Amino acid sequence: MDAKLIKQEGYVVDLEMTFTNDEFKAGIVKAYNKTKGKYTVQGFRKGKAPQVMIERAYGEGIFYEEAINILYSEKYEDAVKQLDINPVDYPSIDIKSIGKDEQLVITAKVDVYPEVALGEYKGVEVEKVSVRISQKDVQEVLDKEAEKNSRMVSIEDRPAKKGDITIIDFDGFVNDVPFEGGKGENHELTLGSNQFIPGFEEQIIGKNVGDKFDVNVSFPEEYHAENLKGQKALFVVTLHEIKTKELPEIDDEFTKDISEFDTLEEYKKDIKKNLTKQLKEDAKNKVTDQAIQKATDNAKVDVPNALVERRVDSLMQEFGSRLQQQGMDIKKYAELTGMTEEQFREQYKEIGKSQVKTQLVIEAISKKEDFLVTDEEYDAKVAETAKTYNMELEEFTKTLNDDYKEYFKEQIVSEKTVEYIYDNAKQVATPAKKESKDAK
Repeated sequence: MDAKLIKQEGYVVDLEMTFTNDEFKAGIVKAYNKTKGKYTVQGFRKGKAPQVMIERAYGEGIFYEEAINILYSEKYEDAVKQLDINPVDYPSIDIKSIGKDEQLVITAKVDVYPEVALGEYKGVEVEKVSVRISQKDVQEVLDKEAEKNSRMVSIEDRPAKKGDITIIDFDGFVNDVPFEGGKGENHELTLGSNQFIPGFEEQIIGKNVGDKFDVNVSFPEEYHAENLKGQKALFVVTLHEIKTKELPEIDDEFTKDISEFDTLEEYKKDIKKNLTKQLKEDAKNKVTDQAIQKATDNAKVDVPNALVERRVDSLMQEFGSRLQQQGMDIKKYAELTGMTEEQFREQYKEIGKSQVKTQLVIEAISKKEDFLVTDEEYDAKVAETAKTYNMELEEFTKTLNDDYKEYFKEQIVSEKTVEYIYDNAKQVATPAKKESKDAK
């Protein structure tokens, strides 16, 4: 078999595979041996008829299609290596020449990984991200802890106010007639939550436990129930209970109860340390994202459609998984939104194309900088992954085939490249905005 490159336009390659007459005949023999059991020839038991007799009965080309499949599957990878191309998808093939006494010529069109023309990626200028923790940030953490450790207490000595949790019964009427969904018993309602229609919760404020009173409201014009849109309604409400959250005092005793520290000051220092660590990680991620985006924008690459479609498939699967966690699937979501699955795919295409381009640029930088993987780095990555899956290292290692090993190495190289881009980025502080004369 001989392979040659016919032409290449961008990431699309046309190639040609030529098989000698002897190779084609050998392929036909293989096809005969593989499929002869399918054919019935008079005078022979099924599967026992000679090749020539089947060809006479069914036509000379009866084994051509299977022979082409056999030869193509055996020699395509050799052709790819011979031509030094890197396909990203399965090719579409066509037959240029075929015949028992002719050479078999197969043409193939396939998307290949494109050439990436790198621009500036080392020392790109990015905006510096501030890492400063204020006392307000620390206090917010303390307030959240106090909220988590709050307790509910019943209120008997004052009227209901905004923020209280009330327990109510209600009966709703439109034109003196009860309506569906307008009745509730022992319903828990937080005043100010806007859980009920506008104006309802405000009319409970100022009422005391045991009060029975009327609430007059109007349903919104955009209400979901057609028969209630814009209608005036009367609710007869009974207020059974008022509850409020009682927050603990944030002091040394509170600190001892919820942490390993004896004093509030020690706890505050630990909060600040943890917040600073998290903020530094967040800042690094933001700077890294900026630098990678700059490197990607500076590069030129024609992104193959096959890679984009593959990435869109992944994005659709991720979206489907999130929907499943909410008890829904893409088909149901499509019905609710009035969109087709193809319209969803179209929405993801620009995102997919951007992500593929970024990955191609990172891979190109990796090759240019010639990042290698040491045994120590590989072992550390495997151990880290085993821990993620809660597996013993030895047990996990036994499950790894060559593809997984290559995947881990690619991950390490990619991580090194991203770190390299971050380390070499020029972080520039954003100039403070000057106060305008009008603002004075």
